[in-house]
Amino acid sequence: MGWWKSERQPCRKAVTPTLTEPVVEPSSRATAERVARESYGKLVAILAKRDGDIAAAEDALADAFSKALTTWPEKGVPASPEGWLLTVAKNKQTDRMRSAEHRLARSLGEDEDMIPDPKPSAPETGAPDFPDERLKLMFVCAHPAIDKSVHTPLMMQTVLGFEAGEIAQAYLQQPATLSQRLVRAKRKIKDARIPFVLPDELEIEGRIEPVMEAVYGVMSLLPTVPASNGLDNDMAAEALYLAGLLADRMPSNAEALGLVSLICLSLSRRPARLDARGYFVPLHLQDVGRWDVDLIRRGVRALNDAARLRAPGRFQIEAAIQAAHAERLENGETNWHAIVQLYDALLSYGRSMGAVCAMASALLHAHGPEPTLHLLSTLEAETDPRLVGSFHPFWAVRAAAYKANHDVPQAKAAFEKAISLATETPVRLWLAQELADCDGGAPV
Repeated sequence: MGWWKSERQPCRKAVTPTLTEPVVEPSSRATAERVARESYGKLVAILAKRDGDIAAAEDALADAFSKALTTWPEKGVPASPEGWLLTVAKNKQTDRMRSAEHRLARSLGEDEDMIPDPKPSAPETGAPDFPDERLKLMFVCAHPAIDKSVHTPLMMQTVLGFEAGEIAQAYLQQPATLSQRLVRAKRKIKDARIPFVLPDELEIEGRIEPVMEAVYGVMSLLPTVPASNGLDNDMAAEALYLAGLLADRMPSNAEALGLVSLICLSLSRRPARLDARGYFVPLHLQDVGRWDVDLIRRGVRALNDAARLRAPGRFQIEAAIQAAHAERLENGETNWHAIVQLYDALLSYGRSMGAVCAMASALLHAHGPEPTLHLLSTLEAETDPRLVGSFHPFWAVRAAAYKANHDVPQAKAAFEKAISLATETPVRLWLAQELADCDGGAPV
């Protein structure tokens, strides 16, 4: 875990703690945490552009964070923490570039902008005008020379700062295997000297899909319930910002607009996911008065703009599902039949466990437990039992379907399984209440 990572929180990689990590003044650590959340990907992108070595850029930035933890408590937090970190990390890079080992490894005729600065710079004290290089780095990660299966995970690690274990869990992969593939991909970028530039319009079209997948992947790795420390809110805001950059860069790309819509509509309901007791509240039971109306309006507007381009896609369909839920704000009802039809269209783009379980939940509301249980049984039959056995949404929806079918023993068993897999306390509390309701009692 990163040194500033809260339990179960997706986070920025910053610096791994050691046994000799210094005691740090709370305000200094808080500033370092904020910078890690807000600027990690931007700083890595700037550093990696110097010589194309992403892994070395990450190491240099980690060293800079370590130095900040020892320097800032003594000398004070600089006026521009980001500038200070960038300068220290660049100096670290320069030291590496000058080393005998690096000189031997450098090829003849190296580009001028890859040659290190003649002397180390003093850390920045003012606020520099940072270029936002993250989109360039994301398109580098989606280069055709890189294995397609690692495009999105590579972006989520290097640009968005998630750890390999978190990404592997979200994409149902083995962490060790994914880590090795990420290391190989970074080495490939350096060895192939892939340029850190935005590709032309034709190349962008060929790389845009994994870039959008990575941006939306942030939403998949956010906790179900917003954390009080605000870390996940920062991550969500960054996902929306990057989606907006893509849409601005490609105004005629309907899926880029669909992604903006999807993120807006998904985020609009996060404030309503907890009740006064601290229990999770499912979407169909949320208090619409707590939804963010401005985000809903922005999401609907982006979806309408996408529809006018007449190029339907997966992100637009997912956004349409969220927009259908948002209609409850206006008329007080949810059109579950329309949502089922939209999920049916979504599955035509590919069957993921998450999408099938979401459709099963909609089926339960629209048509009752029998078709829901049939769909879940089909999913179970066609999926690796180990994946089904560890996938919390599958058991939560199955439990709800058995409960609606008045099959108390099966419902209780499924609720118990779902509780064992839930990682967030508010979700466990809600599931425990549902389990207790099977017997008409109060949760233990």
